[in-house]
Amino acid sequence: MIHKILKKYWGYDSFRPLQEDIIRSVLNGHDTLGLMPTGGGKSITFQVPGLYFEEGVTIVITPLISLMKDQVDNLKRRNIRAVYLHSGMKGSEISLVWEKLIRGNARFLYVSPERLQNERFLAELRAVNIRLIVVDEAHCISQWGYDFRPSYRNIKKLRKEKPDVPILALTATATPEVAEDIQTQLEFKNGNIFRKSFARDNISYIVRPSETKIHEVLHILSRTSGSSIVYVRSRKRCREISEFLLSADISSTFYHAGLDFDIKEERQNDWQSGKIRVMVATNAFGMGIDKPDVRVVIHYDLPPSLEEYYQEAGRAGRDGMHSFAVLLASKTDSGVLHRRLAESFPERPVIKKTYERVCNFLHLSIGEGFDSVREFDIIKFCKNFKVQERQCRASLRLLSQAGYLHFIEEPDSRSRLKIIVEREELYDLNDISENAEIVLAATLRAYTGLFTDYIYIRESEISSILELSEQSIYEAMLELSRRKIISYIPHSGIPMIYIPTGREETSSVLIGKDIYEKRKESMSARIEAMLDYTFGNDGCRVTRMLAYFGEKDAAPCNTCDICRAKRKQKRSTGKDILMTDILSYIRSLPQGASLQMIENLSLKETTSINGIVTFLCNEGFLIYENGRYMARE
Repeated sequence: MIHKILKKYWGYDSFRPLQEDIIRSVLNGHDTLGLMPTGGGKSITFQVPGLYFEEGVTIVITPLISLMKDQVDNLKRRNIRAVYLHSGMKGSEISLVWEKLIRGNARFLYVSPERLQNERFLAELRAVNIRLIVVDEAHCISQWGYDFRPSYRNIKKLRKEKPDVPILALTATATPEVAEDIQTQLEFKNGNIFRKSFARDNISYIVRPSETKIHEVLHILSRTSGSSIVYVRSRKRCREISEFLLSADISSTFYHAGLDFDIKEERQNDWQSGKIRVMVATNAFGMGIDKPDVRVVIHYDLPPSLEEYYQEAGRAGRDGMHSFAVLLASKTDSGVLHRRLAESFPERPVIKKTYERVCNFLHLSIGEGFDSVREFDIIKFCKNFKVQERQCRASLRLLSQAGYLHFIEEPDSRSRLKIIVEREELYDLNDISENAEIVLAATLRAYTGLFTDYIYIRESEISSILELSEQSIYEAMLELSRRKIISYIPHSGIPMIYIPTGREETSSVLIGKDIYEKRKESMSARIEAMLDYTFGNDGCRVTRMLAYFGEKDAAPCNTCDICRAKRKQKRSTGKDILMTDILSYIRSLPQGASLQMIENLSLKETTSINGIVTFLCNEGFLIYENGRYMARE
């Protein structure tokens, strides 16, 4: 049955390694932890069981709104009913989702972990027949993980509501300590891990020392072919590197979280289709991107952990073809990472002051704001209070981990629209402007499903159809919304803040040791592991990286820069020995030696010997006379 589902919806005849084992474990009702490398096909392991159940819902907890939307869109394209709920949605959208769940019109529900803080949400879930609980990016539940999110700890509440429902936890990056902690935090009934090796045999991992990194990027891309990603840590540098590559006739664009949705989508599509070769991006780019033919991933800056590096580098070579992951390293990188550690943990008074200022900026009084979402222009906030943006972001992250607020930098920025009158009523509309009437008619022609669901629309697309300005389209939509003909949610690129509890007294804000000191120690250890991988030369890079993830007995990869250097040195040493042997042998014969006689020294090295003899002749060590080689004195 599961093979029929795989063939019907995905067109595959067989599962990848480990997928079927995980699926059968889940279907047998076992709590399961799947450790699968990036690109290993994790989503199949819960989507197939979700379709296997004849009724009920699979609930998927995932931290990124963009990833949530991508997966739901992908399922819908396969005619699989799926919905999502996250903190940035409007009440009318949320009501529609609940209606679909109660009526059994959805097989998958994707939720952000912050929703599980809401007792009302958990109470409403009691009416939903949940068959499987999936925890994606499960390392987020462990305080030892590189991306710890305390909101993941609320999954225990869901487990209490549905004690007999199995849990499937999935991650591509977990050390043995984190894997153990995931099972403890999710209260697995029995330890049950399916682990696939983190080794990617088709990727050559290279560390390239460079003090002029931008020229090294050009050098690498000029000598390789195929789609590429260049990861940087700065939005400004994204643009600079992309423009530099364009000036060198290498097709390139850039991507970061601060761009408008339409621009990001256009650039992502151009890159995925091959119209653009190189994407220069921050780590905002990549989650949910499954382009199989990426040949080169270059890291311009050192990531702060091997987990992040492995995940981002692993976007190369998903088609199994040979690819490269290149990390550029300079003398200053160590200091940069250590400064990042200090910047990530501002002093506690700074964090508490940030909380107070955010609440004032949002006009929240003590006790106000429970379970609310507010727009939060972080650039304006930093300017108003004269604070550094980097320090502000670090404080917001720690406040989020302590559960006081949640900063949502990637809001659902596409415009959404639903028609809220019956179809027949559209033929008898009075007192609406001509502009609103033609905009409504064009929207109905351009989009389907508007009567049953919120559909993503583009005002620019309607503007192009009607040859009207986008402002005119926007005003017409607002008019139709005021007349209660449509429910219209305009796009917004402004970040948001979700307040799970009412505003606290500043003096009551507590940033505990688990959030601060222990997290700082953990981050420091990850940075040191990253620096050891980058600057250490005492063995194969891949075996050291695999040992970090718990694979202690991995063999050398033979393709990283260290293994290649050792092979080259070995070949060079072997040639030196052969040259000495050849010269000694020829000198021992008064009449010299023929090539056949020399080759008999080592029949396995014939090709090498031919090359060495030619080299010795060119360098003047040998002369060739009458079919024999003679050694010069």
